[in-house]
Amino acid sequence: MRLIAAVLGLVSLFFGFYTLRLLLVTHGLQHTRPGGQGAFIGAVVFPLLAIGCGWASVACWRRASRHATQTGAV
Repeated sequence: MRLIAAVLGLVSLFFGFYTLRLLLVTHGLQHTRPGGQGAFIGAVVFPLLAIGCGWASVACWRRASRHATQTGAV
């Protein structure tokens, strides 16, 4: 379960980084290409994916910790 939590954490970091990159490259979405509506979609979807994967990562990590405590394993 902790492996899944680590992978989800990395995915969350990736989408967080990509959100920042998108905002930097487009100068806060002020300079997009003609027909570049994908930047606006990405500005909404990427942070949501980062938050969702981060939340799932924490939930998996806590579940693994709780399971280890109940079974006596470390």
